[in-house]
Amino acid sequence: MSKVKKSVWITAIIVIATTLVVGIYYLDHSGAPSYKHAMQAFLIKSKASGKGPKFSKEEYKLMADKARELKARLPNPGLKVGSKAPDFMLANAFGKNIRLSDYLKKGPVVLVFYRGAWCPFCNLHLHALHESLPRFKKLGASLILVTPQRPDKSAAQIKKDGYQFEVLSDLESKVMQLYNLYFELDPQLVKLYKAKGLDIEAFNGKGRNVLPVPGSFVIAPDGAIVAMHADTDYKQRMEPADIIAALKSLKNQPGITQIKKEQPKKERPRNHPGV
Repeated sequence: MSKVKKSVWITAIIVIATTLVVGIYYLDHSGAPSYKHAMQAFLIKSKASGKGPKFSKEEYKLMADKARELKARLPNPGLKVGSKAPDFMLANAFGKNIRLSDYLKKGPVVLVFYRGAWCPFCNLHLHALHESLPRFKKLGASLILVTPQRPDKSAAQIKKDGYQFEVLSDLESKVMQLYNLYFELDPQLVKLYKAKGLDIEAFNGKGRNVLPVPGSFVIAPDGAIVAMHADTDYKQRMEPADIIAALKSLKNQPGITQIKKEQPKKERPRNHPGV
């Protein structure tokens, strides 16, 4: 077989594999969109396209080392199940002040912290959450997102993707700290990311190389956290199906579900190391 034909066959196999993964995007056990399947499709497509920044072995090692340091620094991020969710008020993407307790008066709240519009894994998760929004609403829940990025960046993201949930900007990092998710990006990573074309300050504001550990919380109307997921590995996110299960437990039989501990350990993709 010629090199050209072999290359064509390899490309075809990759395309078919990607199509199959995307095709099962909605085939979660609950019928809800699957973040995991979307992430796998993204990694396959990224590898096949060869696009994106290129990192040397030394740069990969630096990112992996900093990821381990962050894990050691925050071994158990996020407020735990049974904790009282701290109330807060932040401005949304269009300048309106939003208070958590006001939404809890209406029913449960799904509160999700994400890094910013620049993060492809955040975008995959937000799309899955948006697709799940009708299910959340059917169970009486509201969806609120919190990010350190500036409101104008969130407004552009909402306009582009048509999101129909609140995106709040934590410009003083106080809410990220309240929920035990806050950290500052290592200066070596800041320098490396800028060299590769990613400037976190362009999204967060000058001097704000700060991020949350991606975290999701299902909060009962009384303010109790009944389910949560937080992981310093930014590729790991709470599945919409797990959020729906927690909301159903509230509706049918109030109880506590700690998703983080009950989930089986997943094989983690080795692509895209770092923080």
